Amino acid sequence: MRLTRMLALGASTLALVLSACSVGGGGTTIKVGSDGFDEARVVAEIYAQALEANGFKVDRAGIGLGTRKVTAAALESGQIDLKPEYIGSGLAYYGGTKSSDSAAVRTALQAILDGKGGGMTVLDYTSAQDTNAFVVRKATADQFSLTKMSDLTAVQDQLKWGLASDCPTNPVCAAALKSAYGLDPKDVTLLDACSTPMADALKATTIDVAELCSTGPEILVNGWVLLADDKSTQPADNLAPIVRNDLLAKVDKTKLESVLNAISAKIDTATLADLYKQVAVDKKDIAAVATAWLKANGFVK
Repeated sequence: MRLTRMLALGASTLALVLSACSVGGGGTTIKVGSDGFDEARVVAEIYAQALEANGFKVDRAGIGLGTRKVTAAALESGQIDLKPEYIGSGLAYYGGTKSSDSAAVRTALQAILDGKGGGMTVLDYTSAQDTNAFVVRKATADQFSLTKMSDLTAVQDQLKWGLASDCPTNPVCAAALKSAYGLDPKDVTLLDACSTPMADALKATTIDVAELCSTGPEILVNGWVLLADDKSTQPADNLAPIVRNDLLAKVDKTKLESVLNAISAKIDTATLADLYKQVAVDKKDIAAVATAWLKANGFVK
């Protein structure tokens, strides 16, 4: 359904003053796409509704299209014009080197995308990241006063650890934890990171520290504590809109970029995790979740 409500942005979002009937894209239809999992799908729907509220025409057929391999090819070919991308994972997909520096990751990805599919632009990235993270139960956090990874160093041998199967050889796991935090735990169970078995082991107290994904719904559902990576050991994987340059040439570029950048400015990791949970766990309709978030944040009335 086409939205005709006015986008209401604050001063922090470039102070756009737009009427509900203003046309941002003329006769051009923006083909919005996304990877197939719920988190990416709901962010793509937020993009779509916000763009419609600003007079752009939107085609949603590409939302949930498939894996990154599928959506990257679709973006390069023009099958879709726009998608939310995890910039670290996107950079790795194209053979780039991961980094904990978000700005450097964006710059490196942009350099690659300049030569893909006629050129693409990486817009502003969110503070939100979906990356490997270390999580403890609230009781454990309270017992040992844990809020960040460096808090684990002094108590590491009092805890049972669940680490990724590839942790011993993964440079951003065992090696990074030891060099940055002095962590070399002895009681370790190796499981797939971000997996149900890892979450189940933490819930069952088989382990006390679990390597999960930072936006995993199980963290919210169980009230677990996500420990801050205060030494920045994990590669940056912020979320950003990627848009084809040939689309930007056909529409009001400034307006489109302002709308999407304003959305990115409002999405932190907790917000992304909550959006994901509402769809994946609470089984709410993606369009309804997107609309509620846009209204709550003043993007539509």
